[in-house]
Amino acid sequence: MHSFGYRANALVTFGVTILAVMCAMASLSDNLNFPSPTAHIQVMNVNWFQKQPNGNDEVSLTMNITADLQSMFTWNTKQVFVFLAAEYETPQNSLNQVSLWDAIIPSKERAKFWIHTTNKYRFADQGSNLRGKEFNLTLHWHVMPKTGKMSADKIVMTGYQLPENYR
Repeated sequence: MHSFGYRANALVTFGVTILAVMCAMASLSDNLNFPSPTAHIQVMNVNWFQKQPNGNDEVSLTMNITADLQSMFTWNTKQVFVFLAAEYETPQNSLNQVSLWDAIIPSKERAKFWIHTTNKYRFADQGSNLRGKEFNLTLHWHVMPKTGKMSADKIVMTGYQLPENYR
């Protein structure tokens, strides 16, 4: 016959094993979600485009940002961090990224949105490299789960160009 301590140990070990298996199954089930987010960004206006006294170019844009990120939300999604970046090349760097706007989306109900905004952060380049420059607008997102690893992805939108002259 087994002692009380031996029986308690067996019961606790069995309970923890079942809990671990359930957590693993829950975490793996989140990998079965294949999100299909959509986004569209329209540059409505170049508010101003100027050369700063220190020689750097700076731009202010008015944009319409439309996105449907609802497919990223599952039972395990705590929130989604989303940001819009302008990406372009210069002779010094093959990739320059400037964050223009960001937001935290706390729920699926708020994951489908349309925003009319100016860039939240300065779109500046170190030097005079922005005149007539073609650039991409890239919507990045990071899915922050309740449990498990974070995931990230992006949508790249091409075909944008800055003016040749300062305004």
